[in-house]
Amino acid sequence: MVDVTGLVGMTVVLPNGQHLGAVYDIVVDTDNWGCTHLYVRDADPRISEESIPVAIPWRWVKAIGDVILLRWFPDTPLKFAGE
Repeated sequence: MVDVTGLVGMTVVLPNGQHLGAVYDIVVDTDNWGCTHLYVRDADPRISEESIPVAIPWRWVKAIGDVILLRWFPDTPLKFAGE
């Protein structure tokens, strides 16, 4: 079991080794008391246009240690959808 409060501030790393950004919020399903998403802010602008915050589904998380390593992430840069 992981204490999800300890994940805030941790660096998220993509499968190719690129740093995405740092976790700033966590979504918890209170029915099952499990983490569903991590929110990353100040994302690398080469990965997320305008450094928009990114929601990472928990199922994409491969390992947690000094950093959070993802098992998968879209290949294309994330584009800002606008208003």
